[in-house]
Amino acid sequence: MVHAIQKLIIPPLLKCIWIKEIKGIDNIPSDGRFVATPNHSSYFDDWIVPSIIIPHLDKKLHMYVNRSYFKNPLSRWYLEHTKAIPVEVHQSKNRKKINENAFKKALYYLKHKEPIGIYPEGHRTLDGKLQKAKPGAARLALAAKVPVLPIGVIGTFDLLPKGKVAPKFKKCVIVKIGKPLYFKKYYGKEDNKKVLEKVTREIMKNIGKLTRQKYNY
Repeated sequence: MVHAIQKLIIPPLLKCIWIKEIKGIDNIPSDGRFVATPNHSSYFDDWIVPSIIIPHLDKKLHMYVNRSYFKNPLSRWYLEHTKAIPVEVHQSKNRKKINENAFKKALYYLKHKEPIGIYPEGHRTLDGKLQKAKPGAARLALAAKVPVLPIGVIGTFDLLPKGKVAPKFKKCVIVKIGKPLYFKKYYGKEDNKKVLEKVTREIMKNIGKLTRQKYNY
């Protein structure tokens, strides 16, 4: 039922009220084996990105999600039905184990041709600008030997910035999907810190181009 809602109900609603334009939808790999990497400006991104990829492929998009959102019964029900992957973003004694389990689950989904979605920045921006990214998306793509799909989401910070509880009714969101990034020469080097930094920077520079921003890290 949730997949049907994500595929048939949410996308036309978002396009009717908030999404102004979608560019590059044909860049989405048809086999589903990729890591989608949008910038993260707003909670609204969590609705926008799946609403494009899910109906286009008719597959689930397994998003990495802060596991604290699984504590609320209602959000947990939704996240579990969408097969979201809980990750620990805060320091805790179980953080390494939780995140390694998330990594293994993501590898499993990619092997079975179901895409993964990761916000490289981790947290929402406070000022609308790109933040320093974490290496998780790069590590997963190299280990799974799949491309990274850079996605630039423009306008969601204006609609629903951090601290606001309801979005404006404004058709201003533009989504730009870049060409898949292949890092074949780095396959098998997912534990090399310098490689991860280089790949992560390349991913973010591509997101920066899509969002008309500079990545300064």
